[in-house]
Amino acid sequence: MMILSNLPAILKFLFLVIPFVLPLIWIMGAFVFFFKRERKRTELSEFSNQPYTILIPCYNEEKTAEATICSLDQLPSDKCEIIAINDGSRDKTQAVLEQLAMSRPHMRVINLVQNRGKAAALTLGAMASRHEFILCIDADSELDAEAPRIMLEHFQDPNVAGVTGNPRVKNRGTLVGRLQVGEFSALVGMIKRYHQSLGRLFALSGVLAMFRKSAIESVGYWDTYTVTEDVGISWKLQTSGWALKYEPKAKCDVLMPDTLKGLWKQRLRWAQGGFEVVLRHGKSVLNSRDTGLRLILLEYLFSVAWAFLLPVTIGFALFGKNLHDINLSYAILLTGIMSFTQFLVGLFLHGRYERSTNLGFVAIWYPFAYWMINSFVLFVAIPKVLFGPKRQFSSWVSPDRGGVTYAKNN
Repeated sequence: MMILSNLPAILKFLFLVIPFVLPLIWIMGAFVFFFKRERKRTELSEFSNQPYTILIPCYNEEKTAEATICSLDQLPSDKCEIIAINDGSRDKTQAVLEQLAMSRPHMRVINLVQNRGKAAALTLGAMASRHEFILCIDADSELDAEAPRIMLEHFQDPNVAGVTGNPRVKNRGTLVGRLQVGEFSALVGMIKRYHQSLGRLFALSGVLAMFRKSAIESVGYWDTYTVTEDVGISWKLQTSGWALKYEPKAKCDVLMPDTLKGLWKQRLRWAQGGFEVVLRHGKSVLNSRDTGLRLILLEYLFSVAWAFLLPVTIGFALFGKNLHDINLSYAILLTGIMSFTQFLVGLFLHGRYERSTNLGFVAIWYPFAYWMINSFVLFVAIPKVLFGPKRQFSSWVSPDRGGVTYAKNN
């Protein structure tokens, strides 16, 4: 009864504080990262010439695998081993990969009869790799030539287990695509900078991440039960004492959903996987002395609370309840101002890595829309995790990307 009687006050706190204060914290943390680390010129040492293995997990990738692998031809073949894992594809992926391997002596293909999911494919590829450093990319991405060497520099620190790079949206011809360019600038890049200023990361980007093989061996490789293997391995490594790094100068281009349906399916998967990992590791993080991960977990819990109370507030408004104390118009105004500020700061910090900064005025509003999307996907994803069937392997499906079907883990 006490909670119900104080519900307007709780809603007021959530609507006025979370969408305004969290972005403000992200902005300050991003500036700390920028001035302390990012603005320094990258000097590549001899260490960056270490040999490495590139893992490319594939499922129904006949339309994208060739472009991805051809983008790797600019890398020195004597330093770079390529392993493509065909995870039980039902199209011509196996034939495409084997044809590509015929003209590339440094490339191998692993064919799996049964689809086991991205985590299992990466684990098998890592076990088969010959080198200590493993670069994982998606089969619908195109790697920048300097990215591997820039990422390798971080492994001079023996405590570093993984480095994540900077994915750039490749298909930006639609409104949804352009909005995601704004998102990666004003949200994804900014939040990663803030988390790195805390010394931790919520997740390595699965599309572009390099690992120390001995580190992932020590934690038992990737978890197959979760739908987001990148979040799972990130928390396993960090809760085991390993460090992760974010390197915005290491770039790749990646295809993203350009329809609302595709965007919803992707964000639902991300939300579901994130909650699965937090559910598994949250208690140990709260009981630990890891301040960085605890702050990231607290930020996540606030976002979840906001997500579940948003429909409650909408219900109050629809049924004519008294919401004068919440002052929704004031909350919306503050959130809009912060969204605009966040976009400008994100463009300043991240715009230098984009192929084009002509995003259109509409991209400014993505941070505002982010809170709405984040709320509804969490509202659907969390009950799905808590009450849905448990999995041994997360199989793959093929969502819509750019008018073509591209494979992704689900």
